[in-house]
Amino acid sequence: MSLLPQEIIRRKRDGEALSAAEIKFMVAGLTDRSIGDGQMAAFAMAVFFQGMTMDERITLTQAMTQSGKIIDWSGLNLSGPVVDKHSTGGVGDKISLMLAPIVAACGGFVPMISGRGLGHTGGTLDKLDSIPGYNSTPGMALFQDTVQSVGCAIIGQTGDLAPADGRLYSIRDVTATVESIPLITASILSKKLAAGLDALVMDVKTGSGAFAAERDMALALAESICTVAAGAGLPTRALITDMGQVLGRNVGNALEVAEAVTFLQNDNPEPRTTELVLALAHEMLDLAGLEADPAAALYSGRALEVFARMVSHLGGPVDFVDATQKYLPKAAVIWPCLAQTSGVVSAMDTRRIGVAVLAMGGGRRDAADTIDPAVGLTGVCAVGRQIEKDQPLAMVHAATEADAAAAIAEITAAISVSGTADINSIILEHVDVSVDVGAG
Repeated sequence: MSLLPQEIIRRKRDGEALSAAEIKFMVAGLTDRSIGDGQMAAFAMAVFFQGMTMDERITLTQAMTQSGKIIDWSGLNLSGPVVDKHSTGGVGDKISLMLAPIVAACGGFVPMISGRGLGHTGGTLDKLDSIPGYNSTPGMALFQDTVQSVGCAIIGQTGDLAPADGRLYSIRDVTATVESIPLITASILSKKLAAGLDALVMDVKTGSGAFAAERDMALALAESICTVAAGAGLPTRALITDMGQVLGRNVGNALEVAEAVTFLQNDNPEPRTTELVLALAHEMLDLAGLEADPAAALYSGRALEVFARMVSHLGGPVDFVDATQKYLPKAAVIWPCLAQTSGVVSAMDTRRIGVAVLAMGGGRRDAADTIDPAVGLTGVCAVGRQIEKDQPLAMVHAATEADAAAAIAEITAAISVSGTADINSIILEHVDVSVDVGAG
């Protein structure tokens, strides 16, 4: 009996579990466009409301993975495992820029395929695009050569990796079906499985600046990703981490690159950032069967050397880490956002801070928007810090005085100063439903 899209949509609409053949049929139609946008939108909405079993999620993920090219690292004779990290995104999240070179300095190989920002969260590729000459969309040959020669490469998704996900995501984005845990799971993991990984660590964020603002949703997403990944043959762990305040001190593309470089130079790094980077590095190395110490790779300067080589190998300046400020763009207006009262920084509406940076041109309202890499914030105060009236809560970097004034108003409203503060640990929970792999 032939399969019909409308019958599959009806069965899912009514809460029935789909067969592997039905799911594969829908993914095939998604890939070759034999099923139109209207029916795919209806399918996504049915999944949004009715969900999917874990078996359905595994089948969907594997079918989307197989919709395009799967990278094969076996012919390169790498001396260690291929391992990666994926974050669900946050405000000031430049962790990948430090983490990939640390793990590479410890013997791992990190082919990090990252995304661009959309909405209030920044994208890793947008940060790297602030480095002159850096090629964030190289061909597959240069990508694999960089991973083999340097140990890591951070690039954007190519069109031949999980193309079914690219089309489905664009449909979800305009039909209010993004916030579906089964579809998020398949979207993330289809790209990671296509990257040919041996192991994956997830950083699932929760709090006011996160996609999963409620901890229960973050935990459900982490458990879904780990379970589906294990079912698809990819050992995966997750950390649930706090995004109730800005991560690090800087927000904005070039400003976050600058902070990443000073971090790798061990120049007064922000403590929560250090804790998270080293925790994720430890999880990646442990899951991949490597016994190296990530702190030693960081403090010895080996990770900084790897970062410098990655930048130059992908077309950036050979002396970038030695002359970072020479190469990064700078904003025309830099104003302080002053505290209106003395007290303790007690809370942040982190999403509002991210939106304020977006409004200055540091992010996109639409996928076609152009980003100003120079704008953003530096020196953002941490929750729990004692601050005096007229001390800076942050420094605002803007293109115009009007933009700076508008951002200051938003940031002042987003940061609460009172008598006490409840400070969350940055690492809230570990999720592990997978098995370890060896380093061979």
